[in-house]
Amino acid sequence: MTQPRNVVVGVSGGIAAYKACHLVRDFKERGDDVRVVPTPSALNFVGAATFEALSGNPVDTGVFTRVDEVQHVRVGQEADLIVVAPATADVIARIAAGRADDLLTATVLVATCPVVLAPAMHTEMWLNAATRANVDTLRSRGLTVLEPAHGRLTGKDSGPGRLLEPAQIAELARTVAEVGPLGRGLEGERVLISAGGTQENIDPVRFIGNRSSGRQGFALAELAAQKGAQVTVVAGDTDELSAPAGAEIVRVRSTRDLEAEMNARATEADIIIMAAAVSDFRPAAEANSKLKKGVDTDALSRIELVENPDVLRGLVDKRRAGETNATIVGFAAETDDVLVNGRKKLERKGADMLMVNSVAGGAVFGQPSNSGWLLGADGSVAEIAEGPKQVVAARMWQAIEAQER
Repeated sequence: MTQPRNVVVGVSGGIAAYKACHLVRDFKERGDDVRVVPTPSALNFVGAATFEALSGNPVDTGVFTRVDEVQHVRVGQEADLIVVAPATADVIARIAAGRADDLLTATVLVATCPVVLAPAMHTEMWLNAATRANVDTLRSRGLTVLEPAHGRLTGKDSGPGRLLEPAQIAELARTVAEVGPLGRGLEGERVLISAGGTQENIDPVRFIGNRSSGRQGFALAELAAQKGAQVTVVAGDTDELSAPAGAEIVRVRSTRDLEAEMNARATEADIIIMAAAVSDFRPAAEANSKLKKGVDTDALSRIELVENPDVLRGLVDKRRAGETNATIVGFAAETDDVLVNGRKKLERKGADMLMVNSVAGGAVFGQPSNSGWLLGADGSVAEIAEGPKQVVAARMWQAIEAQER
């Protein structure tokens, strides 16, 4: 659990300003002290009273209010994290130009803490050369400008430029506060990630499955997308999770379904991460109708199982056959002798890296945090300290990017 932070939530004037209310609440519920700094235009969408009630702090927009407190400097100096959501094309341009003509831009200009901007604008504005140049400028200075979501915008328009969901923004901002700017180390890379658990039908009602939530796989995908990668997620059964910005989500059910989708996409991938918790076995035969107690007692009391294909090993075999040149990373969930069993599995599978978790006592699966060891085929071992799954994903990407270089 991190210590509470002084968080500034900047809000600029766009229709998505209402989502900032949920963002403020998210930070407050984590124990952070939140100061909302809107632009004057933002108050056309959400009133100051709403932000004051949610944050418990006063709301000002100009540099000539509370002059005795020198707040146009103090707010930025005291901040541990600044998150601007939504960040319109106008406010991005003004921050890039070093303007300080309202309290928000002055606060960003004086800040030495991490700054995260979550853009929201029409697709044409987001893709405009001026906006692209401003975004590149800010990223080059160490600010994190998130990739927006793809989806419905104002009116009938749809495309990139939609504000990420508040929970996504909050989690990404906390990750930046923990590990630093996300960077664009995966720009142009094609990343294929499996996530969640597979399900093997016994009959139309029952199945064999596991407790995987898919959170670690989606966290890896979220960060890959924010680092500039073209991301595809092949997802089995997962919790209800927001789609990473711009990612393609392919839904599957069984291990064989997942194998088919991963193999079909492996040839185009630069990096493959097998984060899914696949079922090792499946029923030898699936009943066409529900098995009933008292009628199908024998079938219910004894289910013959057959082994599922080894998806990770199959991907490595494809690389050996010259069908892909991807870096391949696997996962291993162990309950005892974690490092010894993990190293044996890495050697057996032939992957480049293996993230080994201890799942004893119900750890990891369905939980918000994770930890483990990232083993390399070169004999390296990197301990990944316990933390939120997105922070763990960030540490993993640091190691994977280092190997890629």
